[in-house]
Formats: sequence, C-alpha cells, structure tokens
Amino acid sequence: MKAPIGVIDSGVGGLTVVREMIERLPKESIIYIGDDARCPYGPKSPEEVASYTVELAEALQHLGIKMLVIACNTATAAALPIVSEAFDFPIIGVIEPGSRAALQVSKNEKIVVLGTIGTVKSEAYNRAILRRSDGRAEVQALACPNFVPIVEAGEYDTPQAKEVVAETLSVLDSDTFDTAILGCTHYPLLEKQIRDYFPPSVEIISSAVETVKDVDRTLRAFGIQNKESGRTIRFYTTGERSEFEEIVEDWLPIERPVVEHINLQAVIRSKGRTLR
Repeated sequence: MKAPIGVIDSGVGGLTVVREMIERLPKESIIYIGDDARCPYGPKSPEEVASYTVELAEALQHLGIKMLVIACNTATAAALPIVSEAFDFPIIGVIEPGSRAALQVSKNEKIVVLGTIGTVKSEAYNRAILRRSDGRAEVQALACPNFVPIVEAGEYDTPQAKEVVAETLSVLDSDTFDTAILGCTHYPLLEKQIRDYFPPSVEIISSAVETVKDVDRTLRAFGIQNKESGRTIRFYTTGERSEFEEIVEDWLPIERPVVEHINLQAVIRSKGRTLR
C-alpha cells in the first residue's frame, strides 16, 4: 500500500522516530507534522493535548495516511485511546515500546523516566512498566521542562544545553536505578549530554527504535506495507519553517529537506482525500 505513514509530534522531537523509520523501513513514505506553534505540550492540560492530537490526526487523515505514529510521549499519554477510537487506521504511540525496551535491558528492574510535566503527571510509564513487570519494577519519574525549549531552539549541542542537563539531573541518585528512559522524543537530541552526566553503568533508552519495530509489525499485521520503490518524505510545521528546516537537515540523512507551513484547520475543512 503506497499511502504514507503519518507521524505527529509537538515539534521536532518526533524526527528521532522518523530517522529510525528512514533506516529500517526504506520503502515507506512519511508525512510528518510538528506542532511547533503550540509547543511545548508538557505544561498543557491533558484535555488540551488530546484536542491538539485529534486535530493533527484529522489533518493527516485528509492527507491520505494509512497509519499514524504519535511520536510524542505527552500526546500518547493524553490521547492514544481517544485517537484510536476516533479513526479507522492503525495508531501506535511511544510509551509501550519504550517501557518494553527498558525492561529488556535493565538488570535490576529499577528505572527512571525522564519526561515532560504532562508525561510524568500522567504516570503512563509507571503503569506500563509495572504491568509488564508484574509489579516488580521500581520506577522513578523526573520532569525535565527545560529540555524541550533547548531542542526546539536548535541549541541541543551547546554548553548551555550541558549545563541545563546537569542541573536538571542533579536531583537524581544514579545508584537507585540502572536504566533511564528518554520519555520525550525531543530528548534523544540531548542524549550525548545525558549519557555524559550519568555513569556508564546506566543504560539510556530512546523509544524510537522500539517504536519503529512496532510500526513494522503493525504494517505486516494489517497487510499495508509498501512493496514498491519511490517513497516520499514530507515535513510540515504549524510554526516557523526556518528553525524546523535547520533541525531536519542537521538530524536526518536527507539532503535539502523541504519543510512547509501547514494550517491544520484549512486542511481539515478542505475536500482532501480521506481514508474513512
């Protein structure tokens, strides 16, 4: 099935999932929407985030996607059940894959989740990890509200980023866990600074790889893989194009990527192709 896979995020963080999709699913076309105009999602209410997520999914439905990846932990926690019920195409989030990966690598089932305020408040990772471990795991969660603004500003590889990461993580005792989940898809862009702060014994988990494994399994289960060549990758932002385009070019193996501004309501009101 040649229709593209839709990927949504509050901003540029979901590009970490797209990067894995480009490598692991070489025939699949992708449409990505980053909701930079309303980023960050972390401090917003679950109701607001759910509303934004439904709007993004509806716009992508009009653009003709065959499945949706909610590449945002906050949106997954707030909206996955709601969106899954509202649309007919397969939809996956990033929390279950990240939880699974953490338990696979942890030696003592003591895990810390680094996330946005919204993700931490939702306790979605805690529930997923405890369910998968039959209640044995010990889970800590730390909100890191200053991480997303640094990434969105393109300042993730700067001395300031290193300082912010160190200050934020200083409240943790690394002797109390052996695995840290990057519970926001923006955070892998700060992975170097996070790895440098923690001792080498701490495993760092990005949900991107595990999420793309779930994408692959879902495509096969529904029989909607693209078996032809000639894929396309399209990027949209609800905010400013220039910074978004710079991050795409820096982070993804794509020469001269094109990023377009999108008006979600205009797309939804249009008579675009739908899958429903």
